[in-house]
Formats: sequence, C-alpha cells, structure tokens
Amino acid sequence: MTWLRALVLVLCLVSPVAALSPDEVLSDPVLEQRARDISAGLRCLVCQNQSIDDSDADLAKDLRLLVRERLVRGDSDEAVRQFLVDRYGEYVLLNPRLNNHTVLLWIAAPGLLLVGLGTLFVLWRERRAVTAGLSAEEQAALDELK
Repeated sequence: MTWLRALVLVLCLVSPVAALSPDEVLSDPVLEQRARDISAGLRCLVCQNQSIDDSDADLAKDLRLLVRERLVRGDSDEAVRQFLVDRYGEYVLLNPRLNNHTVLLWIAAPGLLLVGLGTLFVLWRERRAVTAGLSAEEQAALDELK
C-alpha cells in the first residue's frame, strides 16, 4: 500500500514539461508570452497532434525559433500564423480556420451527432409504440393461439 501512496505522490508532483530549451527563450517576457501563445496553436509536422511547444522534434524547434524571429522583427501574431500557413499549409494549425474548404469539417461532427440522436429518437418511439401493450381483443386472440 505504501508503494501506491508513493506513486500518487510522484504523479501529483510531476508537471508537464515543455520542450522549450533555455536558448530559445526571448529576453522580453511579453514577446515570449506571445510566442508561447502562438506555438500552442501550431501543430508539430512530425509528431502530428502535438503542438510545437510540446514537441522535442527538430522541426518543432525550428518552427519555435522561426516564430520568435518573426515576433522580434515586429510581425503581429496573425502575421506570424499566416506566414507559417503560407509556408506549410493550414495543416500547421491545430484548430483549422473556418473557410469554404473546411466548412464540411466543422459541420460534419455536429451534423452526424444530430442524425444519430434523431435515429435513436425514432427507434425509441417505435419501440415504445410496439411495447405499449395489446388491446383486450388482441390479448384474447394471442391467448387462443397459445
């Protein structure tokens, strides 16, 4: 039982560690926070469903440095994102933008959920109608068959 307590203690003390190395951190805390905010929304092209802020891949490090470089140059947050989208495509964004070619992506899940709920409702109503019970005449006819 003590090993279980030790395990719980270790798990409580462990915190997520960002892959950011000290040589990447900007001296200006405002720019650094902007870089972190942008990096959190960018996909690591190697790790796929992981942000570049959390990835240890070399490409993720290069992207983090590129984000910081663009911010130091004076680019806005949206300009940095747009630069990366222009260079790597919208796949680099963890949350894709709502465009003509992504509308289906955004409405597919809620649409399928509504279709599924509608189907369940129809099946439930049919089942309720079937199990509502037999009339006295129907019950008597069924009893004769037995």
